Amino acid sequence: MSFFPSNSQFQTHTSISRFQAAVLVGAPSYPNAIAWSDENLIAVASGHLVTILNPATLPFGPRGLITVQNGPPFPIGVIDREDLFSDFLLPTIISRDHEPCVRSISWSPVGLAPNAGCLLAVCTTQGLVKLYRPPYCDFCAEWIEVADLSAKLYDYLVSVRFGEVPDRLLVQCDNQENEQDVQSVTTREGKRRRKENKSGKSSTNPYSKIYGEVDTDVDSDFDPMEERSSHQIVPASKAKVKSVKKIPENSTLPHITVDQYSTRSAMLSSLVVAWSPILQSRAKFSSSPQHDSSLSLLAVGGKSGQVSVWRVSVPECYSVDQSRDPTKLMLIQIIQAHKPWITAISWALLDSDSSNPQLLLATASYNGSVKIWLAYYEQLLKSLEPSSNTPFSLLKEVGTIDMVPVSALSVTVPAQCPQTMHLAVGKGSGLFEVWICNISGQKFHKISPCDGHSQIVTGLAWAFDGQILYTCSQDNFVRCWILSGSSLCEVPIPSNTPGLRSSTDLADGFVSCFGVAVSPGNLAIAWVRNTDVDQLNPMYEARTQKAIAEFFWIGGQQIRTLSNNVLDLHTEAIPGSSEKQLVDWESNIIWSLKQYETQDKPLVVWDIATALLAFRRSKPEYVDPVLIKWLSISFLGSYLSASAENVLLSASRSFSKVTSRQLHLLNIICRRVILSDMKADEINNKLLNVEGLDGAEEEEPTLWINLLLNSERELRERLVGFTFSSFKSQVLASATNSESIHCFPLGLAQMEQWVELNQDHVQDQLRVLAAEFRKHEQRLSSNSIAGEKCSYCSASVPFESPEVAFCSEGHKLARCAVSMVVCPTTPIWFCMCCHRRALKLAPETLFVIPGPQCPFCGILLQRLQPDFLLSASPT
Repeated sequence: MSFFPSNSQFQTHTSISRFQAAVLVGAPSYPNAIAWSDENLIAVASGHLVTILNPATLPFGPRGLITVQNGPPFPIGVIDREDLFSDFLLPTIISRDHEPCVRSISWSPVGLAPNAGCLLAVCTTQGLVKLYRPPYCDFCAEWIEVADLSAKLYDYLVSVRFGEVPDRLLVQCDNQENEQDVQSVTTREGKRRRKENKSGKSSTNPYSKIYGEVDTDVDSDFDPMEERSSHQIVPASKAKVKSVKKIPENSTLPHITVDQYSTRSAMLSSLVVAWSPILQSRAKFSSSPQHDSSLSLLAVGGKSGQVSVWRVSVPECYSVDQSRDPTKLMLIQIIQAHKPWITAISWALLDSDSSNPQLLLATASYNGSVKIWLAYYEQLLKSLEPSSNTPFSLLKEVGTIDMVPVSALSVTVPAQCPQTMHLAVGKGSGLFEVWICNISGQKFHKISPCDGHSQIVTGLAWAFDGQILYTCSQDNFVRCWILSGSSLCEVPIPSNTPGLRSSTDLADGFVSCFGVAVSPGNLAIAWVRNTDVDQLNPMYEARTQKAIAEFFWIGGQQIRTLSNNVLDLHTEAIPGSSEKQLVDWESNIIWSLKQYETQDKPLVVWDIATALLAFRRSKPEYVDPVLIKWLSISFLGSYLSASAENVLLSASRSFSKVTSRQLHLLNIICRRVILSDMKADEINNKLLNVEGLDGAEEEEPTLWINLLLNSERELRERLVGFTFSSFKSQVLASATNSESIHCFPLGLAQMEQWVELNQDHVQDQLRVLAAEFRKHEQRLSSNSIAGEKCSYCSASVPFESPEVAFCSEGHKLARCAVSMVVCPTTPIWFCMCCHRRALKLAPETLFVIPGPQCPFCGILLQRLQPDFLLSASPT
């Protein structure tokens, strides 16, 4: 099945094949229904559900779930019975949409969830916005609600009286309460509503004070008491009105006008959500904890044309169990961005390397206008409340009012041009525009609108550093566009994939596409499409296959990412592939690996490792030359036409000069690609045997295993050296204190023993630090130098290996990958790549991204769960 119209000159008869897919039981109804997180999880808004997928375990792998439900309305005021049929409320009266539906979803950056993962913001057609986190207990698929932004927004609007003039706040109040009493009563109503919503029970309907009691046995035309949203009133299909009573004289809600009711409803009606990139000051990395300077912003657009901006800070500490600390979020500004509805929002980060980076916010409206707003990190960090200052200021209105709704926005900042923003704008007419915005020079260039689709544009996604744009529409077409200079032209999506899987068990009839997302490594793409029920089996498929999320390889995309002299490839093509496609794959794989050398990008290389493994099965001789070229470019500075053995040996000798992130990448590639046939524990034991710590065999290690051994030894030396340096600083700071040092790094005694066992391998500087530690060892508390005990039998545990330990009774115990101390039996951190465990987290100053990270693989640590449960798979 072709994804392009018949008049396409690029891909008319060639079809592209998915390499995996997932069936959804709900059908998406709104644009941007699919989102790919920075920890390699995929969220799909499908009807009243949000389905969480792990692309590494599809098509039959685990998944998570979020179920949205209707909640009680906010008590915003009382209106007269005859006002129901006014122009403002008539659309809500005639509405027939009774079931809740997910309207908008957005993933946060990594590090904001209590387990260091990503939070998911969900906006429903009821106008509610809530934040969710992964489950913290085993055998649980339902995600956990951690914050209700709509309730907090309601509390704030009540505190400022919805921005109305105080004299006009109350039109009539039967019990003649003063305004402060009404405000306090309304606040109590809001607290009661949230308490009932949390428990799932509600004893009374707030609107029963307005319209009277309900009797399901008495017939009537309609009942305005059944709620569609937190403020809307719709006719009921079952409940009937028995009688309409007058407003009670002791009503605690203010009597307001229709205009006030409509305005307040619009202010509480959210339509779209979007998270900003992580914000942190480079100048504070080594001087203050990251939770004090790392934050992200959540923008929520509503029917009133306002955008509420919420600041969410990273947690002070992370846990693998249930966290009792609430998510810290604060409303910092409400922007009156547009007059009509807000339909799309997108973020961009400029000058990420500076101490005061800039954050750009793009907003779009129902009338077609698009505006760009600017704020600085320091202003956002100092903002304490919406009224204290206004961090966001209007930079430019790039879109004109043409009364064509904007349905999708996508913003990216190319790494090669950190002051240039690429902005893609999708319209309801099927047109889309691209803007090239030079922020420093205040230059905004608009590329001619493209008539790419015949129906509403439902998804936009930039890839390959802003050089490729993917668009999808409700017309069921997905297109690819390449940005070359100031022109935009269509190119075909690659038609062949490595290691193609069979998908004959899934339906192939579709009617519309509702979103597109690109993988973190930019080598894969996913989109979600609704199925055509007329082409499905009504007994089986039509009931269970409402929509399908499909995955495709784009690593062979036609784009230049590296110079041609680096990409000389003299290999035979894979069957069905041309040599040019192999060159494109090699170029894009190397580009993807190079982009992860930037340490502020979360390390998620699932698509890279999966593609290389697929090539390894279909053409094994293709993978090693690609990796040898990457090693030559990244570790040696330039491409050398030398043998693989010489490149590997030269790279091993350069480990002391490269960054830790480069070593992390190398370790992941070695474990997940080169040594993929070996289990993680087997690789760890092999490395121990090579080191001679377990009575090693006299076996010559392979070049790749030796490379992995030297890389991990270099990383361990850096970790041990940093720990000893930290201890030395504490000793100098407490030179005048005669008492023992109590706040010392964990595992100093074990690290000293490790240095003693590896005298022939460690550097001279580390041996000097270990000798200085022995001089001050007597100043430590007794617990720091006492022998370790077994967690099962309390027997003594000698130190023989940094990986595992055996007590005198023969019990095998795991050691912490960070501190080398024996791990307890309680749930601790786990690395999905090297399968090591960590009791203590590595120092924050060793990493740029907040969150617990493996010191050997660089990926986020997580809780070890059964294989059939949903866990992120970064590698």
